[in-house]
Amino acid sequence: MKKRGKKYKQAIELIDKSKVYEAKEACELVKKTNTTKFDASVDVSFHLNIDTKDAEQQIRGAIVLPHGTGKNKTVLAITTKEAEAKAAGADFVGGKDMIEKIQKENWFDFDVIVATPEMMGELGKIGRILGPKGLMPNPKTGTVSMDITKAINEIKAGKVEYRADKEGNINVSIGRVSFDQDKLYDNFKAIYDVIIKARPSVVKGVYLKNLTISTTMGPSIKINVES
Repeated sequence: MKKRGKKYKQAIELIDKSKVYEAKEACELVKKTNTTKFDASVDVSFHLNIDTKDAEQQIRGAIVLPHGTGKNKTVLAITTKEAEAKAAGADFVGGKDMIEKIQKENWFDFDVIVATPEMMGELGKIGRILGPKGLMPNPKTGTVSMDITKAINEIKAGKVEYRADKEGNINVSIGRVSFDQDKLYDNFKAIYDVIIKARPSVVKGVYLKNLTISTTMGPSIKINVES
């Protein structure tokens, strides 16, 4: 069993394990349970009653959070619209040259790739490299778009992607410990509403089985699924 430090033990004492908290209260409590010296990420975890082997039950998408995530993402734009991408604020811009750099130099000094459709054939050649890292652009998340300016602006504004794993879990960062309670709640409510709306019509009975919020390396707090 993993040994927990003093700060973790103090943090967990603040949480009533027999209680399921309302979302606003949980957003306030999670700030108090931070165990790190840095401005930790605040993450929400959804456990859904879905079967991701069924194409109709695969949940994936992206949303621009009202207050962003508190993290500036480094964007690589793979496009023929290089001037437009640079003007929009992309950190790296290019075409085949950038794809070769990734392939030959194992270069990953970026967080997100956005691409215009005409470059997807070239990007597909390194799909086996990008796919496992979750970096392959996808129209469902808005990272493949003719409107490269909009795609970059949304990411810089705090766009987050969400995707259910094989067990039906979705984990999303909704901000930082430095965010005030109201901003965390606004971001939480935005992603919560999207996940609830994404319920597959074939799912019967309980859809959202469990919902928690936590900081990086901090304890989990259970949230009322109807918050």
